[in-house]
Amino acid sequence: MSISLLQEELRDYVENVKRAARFIEKEVDLQPKVAVILGSGLGDVSKSLENAVSIPYDEIPGFPLSTAPGHKGELIFGNALHHSVMLMNGRFHFYEGYSMRTVTFPIRIMQELGVEVLLITNASGGLNPDFEVGRVMLIRDIINFMGDNPLIGQNVDEWGPRFPDMSEPVDRDLLSKALLSAKELGIGVYEGVYVGVAGPNFETPAELRMLRRFGADAVGMSTVPEVIVARHAGIRVLGLSAISDRAVAEDLKPLTAEEVLEMAKKAGNDISKLILKTLEKI
Repeated sequence: MSISLLQEELRDYVENVKRAARFIEKEVDLQPKVAVILGSGLGDVSKSLENAVSIPYDEIPGFPLSTAPGHKGELIFGNALHHSVMLMNGRFHFYEGYSMRTVTFPIRIMQELGVEVLLITNASGGLNPDFEVGRVMLIRDIINFMGDNPLIGQNVDEWGPRFPDMSEPVDRDLLSKALLSAKELGIGVYEGVYVGVAGPNFETPAELRMLRRFGADAVGMSTVPEVIVARHAGIRVLGLSAISDRAVAEDLKPLTAEEVLEMAKKAGNDISKLILKTLEKI
């Protein structure tokens, strides 16, 4: 593809982001400062929003549609405590066939709307043999093992630097507040490294051994692209993983998407409480 065509594609992408943001601004009388992305089976947080306004993805110009199980497909705007919140109920995955830019399209909309803090949730497999299924892991760091990067291509200078720093992918202050919130709520949580893979298949035993040796504690098929783009945009990030299965090679059992959703819902109540308690401290 020629350079001129690539530049035209990028211009179209930027215009689509701005068009979607303008549409949302007309539909919602609220300027969100906090955004939350809900992962598989983790939709209960939406019940905590006051004066909620919902916009289905298919009504937003240029917005992609989620095809993954457990992802409803709507933006919800409302208030939680003293914060104006944008909640993304259903995300997009690389394995659905979307480009990395499309996967992170909502993050660019958040940036255009003025979001300052992003809370990301997901369902993940526990690589750490000490992790119990149904518990929550607070993400301390990430590994991009998806074979692609959403920042590849010409940089949009108004959105962020060509070479963004990733020494602090997860905001340390937000992580400290989340750990304190968990202690106050009496919720036992883990801290760990999340590795993102392309999917859509669950990993082989050899792959799980490799990922564990990389230093990862949990594995999933999302989150990493969103974190990269959010940090490029200067948005502070906190990540919470619902440990939905044991991804330990030595005692690996056959796994289905339905089982992942069931266990993610088990941890969903704790994640909802943690998010609200953490918001109190921001």
